[in-house]
Amino acid sequence: MKKILFLTSAICGLAVAAQAQEVNVVSWGGSYEKSQVEAYNKPFTEKTGIKVNMTAADNPATPLKAQVEAKNITGDVFDIETSDAIRLCDEGALVEIDPASLPAAPDGTAASDDFIPGALQDCAVANIFWGTVIAFDTTKFSGEKPAKAADFFDTAKFPGKRGLPKNPKRTLYLALIADGVPAADVYDVLSTPEGVDRAFAKLETIKADTVWWEAGAQPVQLLADGEVVMATGYNGRFFDAMVAEGKPFEIIWDGQYMDMDMFAIPKDSPNPEAALEYLKFATDTQRLADQAKWIAYGPSRKSSAALVGMYQDGKTEMGPHMPTNPEHMTTAVMDDPEFWVDHQAELSERFNSWLAAS
Repeated sequence: MKKILFLTSAICGLAVAAQAQEVNVVSWGGSYEKSQVEAYNKPFTEKTGIKVNMTAADNPATPLKAQVEAKNITGDVFDIETSDAIRLCDEGALVEIDPASLPAAPDGTAASDDFIPGALQDCAVANIFWGTVIAFDTTKFSGEKPAKAADFFDTAKFPGKRGLPKNPKRTLYLALIADGVPAADVYDVLSTPEGVDRAFAKLETIKADTVWWEAGAQPVQLLADGEVVMATGYNGRFFDAMVAEGKPFEIIWDGQYMDMDMFAIPKDSPNPEAALEYLKFATDTQRLADQAKWIAYGPSRKSSAALVGMYQDGKTEMGPHMPTNPEHMTTAVMDDPEFWVDHQAELSERFNSWLAAS
């Protein structure tokens, strides 16, 4: 009887320990965070008993770098851009992830073959493809409406303030596209001093008409408040404003900038085992497809595509709103993470100096 009681107590203790586990996820907030809560966090907690704590940041790579430098890691999983994942991995700050440990596709295809090329890095696993796009307030244009990236810079034909991110990665490409550089050539041009000068010269033409933003929710709010008539921002945020909130916005897909967000686990995270379980769960086929019910970002797995259907309202087909829609890819600029690993610091320094100049 004592042995039975002992075993029962031990089993209960393990159950309590499992229930007491938690994982701290740092992401981007807003409608994107909501999509993760619904598609990942709630079902993960229901399945494992592990509580998920979400923290929002304007860019999760910023607190991740700060925590690494301070040797005080409080987050377990960070949702970061590919270039940051590569850089921090090279610096030895992140846990390496074995693709063989990730769940296979429903038909048995190994994860290494199921993820879209580039979605698996040494220390990170992509969850979504997303686009930085132009959106405009349709009520501000009674005649011809803007339709091309070049129209964003044409304040004579389409007067009004513009909203741009305070970030060279999200602005220099657009300046070159608007100046006539083909999408496929943007990084070739930007890798030369003349190309950088060309991009800044184009930005200079609208500098006086620009409102600068830093957080993902801001361009939507700038448009809604009438502070700008056009803004660049994340396609999922604009989709949410248009479909869920009924805002009179329209997206221009010409020259969209496509990137991936990736889950990464820092070394010495407080809950490493729970972090890895969360990462594997959140990047399986069904979970990535489920997220598309809540926001218009493309899943990083091939096997998820066929499972993407309607938005949560039950009437909006998600396919036409995805950045990965073939019609939206014709003039898309694909992120080059290796370029930004090599040039982020110098271009950020020049961008900040240019902003500060009168």
